[in-house]
Amino acid sequence: MADTVDVVVIGMGPGGEYVAGKLAEAGLAVVGVDQRLLGGECPYYGCIPSKMIIRGANALAEGRRVSTLAGHSSVEPDFTPVAARIRNEATDNWDDRAAVDRFVGKGGRFLRGHGRITGPGAVTVTCADGAAVELVARRAILLNTGTDPAVPPIPGLRESPYWTNRDILTVEKAPESLIVLGGGAIGCELAQAFTRFGTRVTVVEGSPRLLSMEEPESSELIDKAFTDEGIEVHTGRHVSAVRHGDGFTCEFDDGQITARHLLVAAGRRTNLSDIGLDTIGLDPAAKFLDPDEHMRIADGVWAIGDITGKGAFTHMSMYQGGIATRAILGKPGHGAEYHAVPRVTFTDPEVGSVGLTEAQARERGLTVRVALTQIPDSSRGWIHKVGNTGIIKLVEDADRGVLVGATSAGPTGGEVLSALVVAVHAEVPTSRLRELIYAYPTFHRAIEDAITQLS
Repeated sequence: MADTVDVVVIGMGPGGEYVAGKLAEAGLAVVGVDQRLLGGECPYYGCIPSKMIIRGANALAEGRRVSTLAGHSSVEPDFTPVAARIRNEATDNWDDRAAVDRFVGKGGRFLRGHGRITGPGAVTVTCADGAAVELVARRAILLNTGTDPAVPPIPGLRESPYWTNRDILTVEKAPESLIVLGGGAIGCELAQAFTRFGTRVTVVEGSPRLLSMEEPESSELIDKAFTDEGIEVHTGRHVSAVRHGDGFTCEFDDGQITARHLLVAAGRRTNLSDIGLDTIGLDPAAKFLDPDEHMRIADGVWAIGDITGKGAFTHMSMYQGGIATRAILGKPGHGAEYHAVPRVTFTDPEVGSVGLTEAQARERGLTVRVALTQIPDSSRGWIHKVGNTGIIKLVEDADRGVLVGATSAGPTGGEVLSALVVAVHAEVPTSRLRELIYAYPTFHRAIEDAITQLS
């Protein structure tokens, strides 16, 4: 006999957990469903453990810069403290008991299993032991099923013991050597971090440049940083086959590369085929779902996070989760806006960006005006000296006199980005931005230099 509740949340990643918790705190009967760890990719295999590695790697890099700035230093990398911190502080040894207890403490109920819509308001959960739980949601079903690592169809790859982010973030020592397939954010972050822990790293990217979704100037910064640190980079090349024996061999048409381990960081993929979309009139073969501004995809059904195709970011899932929560509770609020989505790649230099790139703005037919300033030429950049590489790039819709995109790359690129996010989101006229008082000597003062170029 079906159990009737108010809300069923299928997928308890950051956004799903947030919505389920808020609705439970509001007094609704909420069931959260996930076949993996409650909390999703971010706390266990993504944002949090990777940034702990990056924090340690950056400390090593700063230690190596002491001789340029303030004396002498000797740095000996040791991955052991980082691995212990990930295991003990971030993931509880990949145990979600604390997260489950937190959710249950708010009044929710958690089922570990695969959730599938079986009709309007109906969900079947197949639990790990094979038991099936039938649920009826009086008020809402929320989908937040996330993504899995994409694995390219390269001959020999699937049969090999390759790593994804879920594997490499559990290692207890830095690998001797590593091939990274993919030069996007995840691939670049981990490539540089493990290099600083002593791993010999080679990055292979099929696109013509690293960080292909970012401005070309950002790609150039990272390419140079990688070259300076001894990372071998192959862009515009495709692996034709993978062989595994005593390590990995990746073959090209004109050669091959070898390493002890192989990390596949070739993007993410949704899987919407087995969650019952057809039972509510939607296409189960769709790559993404297309919610309205309040995250509704069908009568009584909402969707948030990676599966909406608006950016595979924890902050996007949380943003959409807040909108869906209000809609389910019947509370007023702004609908979703996506013209000022921020993103940060935590390399060194750190690459933050918001809104449109120059190329995207031109493709939309805007009258584009661009400004670019170099962080080393700024007052704080000059003071900072070694490790000061970076840029500020602004993309203006000249007809309206507002920024539609911006990039902040540098030692604190993601932090400096916040001012530019406000400017793009609120469509602050560039004439007003020129009248701001920018604190001296800060990294964000370089924004003023770029704004001046737009006058």
